[in-house]
Amino acid sequence: MANEVPVEKLVKVYIKMREKQAEMASAYKEQEEALKDKMAKVKGALLEHCKEHNVESVRTAEGVFFRTLKQSYWTNDWESMGKFIVEHQVPELLEKRLHQGNIKQFLAEHPDLLPPGINVDSEYSVTVRRK
Repeated sequence: MANEVPVEKLVKVYIKMREKQAEMASAYKEQEEALKDKMAKVKGALLEHCKEHNVESVRTAEGVFFRTLKQSYWTNDWESMGKFIVEHQVPELLEKRLHQGNIKQFLAEHPDLLPPGINVDSEYSVTVRRK
């Protein structure tokens, strides 16, 4: 395809398609947000029903709804949390992942020092900008 059509035309077409995609995404996002707001109100009413009637679930002819308790945990004191994890030998309290920006910077600064078990996926991409 690139050999048959001038690259100028490919860039022009790509930019038009990207703009159309952005327009469609924006319209979808607006509709999605409006729907999410309505759904949140309905969920609020269902939660209120559970609270008022002191129930955890309700079966109707249309379906079942139930309430669950979701909890999230975090710390504002990473130094103390780190000491606690080491002291009680509970590394499973942490997630295993690398900070992408920091590992990239470390490898750039230490090209001859590779951490054991490190894997890298690389792929080229093309960026198109309007003139």
